[in-house]
Amino acid sequence: MHDFIGKWRIKWMSNWSQEYVDLLEPGYMEFSRDALGNFVFGAVKGHLDVRISSKEPSLEFSWQGICEGKEMSGRGKVDFLNEQLGEGELFIHNSDETDFIIERLH
Repeated sequence: MHDFIGKWRIKWMSNWSQEYVDLLEPGYMEFSRDALGNFVFGAVKGHLDVRISSKEPSLEFSWQGICEGKEMSGRGKVDFLNEQLGEGELFIHNSDETDFIIERLH
């Protein structure tokens, strides 16, 4: 199994500027050992339910969170290019979708 536990900085999102991604705080995704996690980008804060692939350096997740008081949910996937860099897709249920790039924080 691949070790993606830790905090990853959101370096780019296709639908939003980096200024928006870092609106409340620097955008990030964080994956924990208990297959859960958290994320923040723009005005969105949420929790992740993570499934790590045992064959490929990738993971899939469902998420739920809030944006300006409105409940939101969705799903996503991250493919890891190496131990420091991942690229993925995030889908907001009945709304937007975006590609993103994350980089491991030390």
